[in-house]
Amino acid sequence: MKKDGHIHSPFCPHGTKDPFEKYIEKAIEENFSEITFTEHAPLPTNFVDPTPDKDSGMIPKDLTAYFEALQELKQQYKDQITIKVGLEVDYIVGYETETRALLDIAGPLLDDAILSVHFLKHNNTYTCIDFSDEVYLDFAQQLGGVENLYNLYYDTVLQSIDANLGRFKPRRIGHPTLVHKFQLAHGEKIDDNHRIIEVLTKMKDKGYELDVNSAGISKLFCKEPYPPVHMIEYARSISLPSVFGSDAHSVKDLHQHYDTIMK
Repeated sequence: MKKDGHIHSPFCPHGTKDPFEKYIEKAIEENFSEITFTEHAPLPTNFVDPTPDKDSGMIPKDLTAYFEALQELKQQYKDQITIKVGLEVDYIVGYETETRALLDIAGPLLDDAILSVHFLKHNNTYTCIDFSDEVYLDFAQQLGGVENLYNLYYDTVLQSIDANLGRFKPRRIGHPTLVHKFQLAHGEKIDDNHRIIEVLTKMKDKGYELDVNSAGISKLFCKEPYPPVHMIEYARSISLPSVFGSDAHSVKDLHQHYDTIMK
């Protein structure tokens, strides 16, 4: 069964306005049996988004319209494809209570969800590490080097797995090597295999799923999936449940590199 479990939508503030129907029709054409729309959940209202346009999460007032639109489309296309209603929820250190409160409200309406780390905390400020190579490299310098950035990222992902986010906490961990997004920009050889194995092993032990995310292959300074291929193979070797995700923010990128990763 072909499944894409990580897809964005016209409700993404930093994505395209490609309509839901175009995503769905492409998925049907390419013989996918199931797709999940996982729009970026609204960020906590008391969290200051560090990105210039403050557009990392869905506008809170749009959440109801997002759910309503997908419920209609589930019914409209039910004889052709399974459509799941989901969210990509940010794990932000220090905002666990607010995130749990959001999930308590949205959780009953979700079929699926992803928990991801995009923001890292240092000196009581937050940085969106996948925003740009300039932001990433400057943050690495603040931390004393790229290896320190890698370790802070993996430590935060491990925290996300342990975090108490209530009974609707997502059970899939998104792009757990997102810190590789600018690896060709920093140009250093960082051996982080042991850290990735630590994350994947903990996911397996705690009953989580892996988002096998193909988006990094298309990123100028990454050129590999999250996690890299040899770590996808490791995940399979320990029977860690995995779900392919194209992380598409446009119809053009839907199911990108599926055949490369899922061969």
